[in-house]
Amino acid sequence: MPQWLEIIVRTLVTIVFLFLLTRLLGKRQISQLSFFEYITGITIGDIASSISLDVHEKWYLAAISLTVWVLISLGIEFLQLKSQRVRGWIDSKSTVLINDGKVMEDNMKKERLTNEELLEQLRKKSVFQLAEVQHAVMEPNGEINVLLKKEYQPLKPADLGIKVAPEAEPQTVILDGKIMEEPLATAGFNRRWLNRELEKLGVSVDNVFIGQVDSYGQLYVDVFDDKLKVPEPQEKPSLLATLKKCEADLEMFALSTQDHAGKSMYEKCSQEMQKVIEGIRPLLIS
Repeated sequence: MPQWLEIIVRTLVTIVFLFLLTRLLGKRQISQLSFFEYITGITIGDIASSISLDVHEKWYLAAISLTVWVLISLGIEFLQLKSQRVRGWIDSKSTVLINDGKVMEDNMKKERLTNEELLEQLRKKSVFQLAEVQHAVMEPNGEINVLLKKEYQPLKPADLGIKVAPEAEPQTVILDGKIMEEPLATAGFNRRWLNRELEKLGVSVDNVFIGQVDSYGQLYVDVFDDKLKVPEPQEKPSLLATLKKCEADLEMFALSTQDHAGKSMYEKCSQEMQKVIEGIRPLLIS
C-alpha cells in the first residue's frame, strides 16, 4: 500500500476510534474540564495524531495506549462520583475571591489572579463596579461566578409579590422553510393554524429561515430575505386594548345608570376588571 494511502486509512480509522472513545467519556470532556481531564484531552490528541502519521510504528500499540488513557479517565470519574475527598483532590475546590463586598487578597494570590484580571472577569459578567459585588467565587474550572448586592440585583416578579405561571419551552416549528411536525404538535397546534398565522404576517413557509412558537402561542419568524420586514404579532396588544375598553365601558355604564343596584354592580365589575388588567399587564406588554 502506498504511504499516502496508508496515512489516509489510518487517519480515517483514528477519527472513528477517537469519536467512539470521546462519546464514551461523555459531554463533560468537552465542557467543564478538571486538571486531569485537561491533561487527558491533550494526551489523547497527541496519541491520536501519532496513530495517523507515524507509519513506522505499529498502530495498535498506540491504540492500546489510547484505550488505557480512556479507561483510567473513566475510573477516576467513577471515583469522583463515589468520594467527595477524591473529587476535591482532583478537581480542587471553589475559591472565594470577594466576600461581603471585600476582596480576599490572600485567595487571589493563591489562585495567582491579579486585580486587573479580576476586574476583567467581572466585566464578562456585566459587572463594571466592584462596589456592586457581594460575593465572587472562582469555580474549579476557572470560571468566576458573581452574586450582586441586593440593591443591584435585577427586579423579579417575586420581589413584587407577583406569582407567574411556569413558562413552557419555545418550540421551533419551521426550519429552513420546512415545517417540523413534532414540535408543532408539542406546542398544541397544526398546519392549518400555522398557515393562518403566516398569512397574518404576510410570509410564505418557504421564505422562513426559523419559526418558533412561544408558550403564549405567538409565532415568531426570521425570514431568508433580510430586507423583508416582518410585522410583530399583535395578539397581546389587541387583547390588552380590548380589556381596557371593557373596563372603560363598565365605568361608563356605572356613570350613566340611575339604578343604584346597577351602578354598584358596574362599579364593582369595573374594579375587578382593573385588577385583572394590572395582573396580566406584564404578560401582555412583554
